[in-house]
Amino acid sequence: MAITNVTSVDQYNKLISSPALTVALFSAEWAEQCKQILAVMTELAKQFSAVQFVDVPAEELSEVALKHQIDAVPTVIFFQAGKAVDRIDGVDIAALTTKCRKLAGAATAVGGGAKEPLEDRLKALINRANVMIFMKGDRDTPRCGFSKQLIAIVNETGIAYDTFDILTDEEVRQGLKTYSDWPTYPQVYVKGELVGGLDIIKELLAGGELKETLSA
Repeated sequence: MAITNVTSVDQYNKLISSPALTVALFSAEWAEQCKQILAVMTELAKQFSAVQFVDVPAEELSEVALKHQIDAVPTVIFFQAGKAVDRIDGVDIAALTTKCRKLAGAATAVGGGAKEPLEDRLKALINRANVMIFMKGDRDTPRCGFSKQLIAIVNETGIAYDTFDILTDEEVRQGLKTYSDWPTYPQVYVKGELVGGLDIIKELLAGGELKETLSA
């Protein structure tokens, strides 16, 4: 589910009144931190199809911002059937991910659904593409030097790949370390098998084996 851009008070009221969990980001175009939160919410939206993610322009909809005592952007408020059940003031990606998972899980439990086991989730993510890279950020906006280096190297090979932003999911971030017995990120997988991190990729590049390894 994509992030809904709110353009009116009526639209906002209708969205948060939904029985589904709604995650509302109060943002401003000039605030770089808001873009970071939006990127994380975009990833979360892929994981939680039953959750509504909305972007509320705090300055344009000042009436709404005032109602919720929005003193600064970004601010994220979690709504359930029109009622604010939690909030995050400022940039706290770990809290955003954790609260979203917790509240979405609670909503699922109420609806009688079952949570997918972590190992099954990890296997599905690892096999989402022939080449999967687990990193901080994504291919377009790496959020650490190691991830940025790795993406630059892999891009040069011309091999198709997909990425997963571990900053959006603390459970995956910690669980994958144990699952693959590899303590650091980024991590590169080919057809479900761990190749390694940046150092291994650099070694394969230096030995002229990288493209062959990734296209195996």
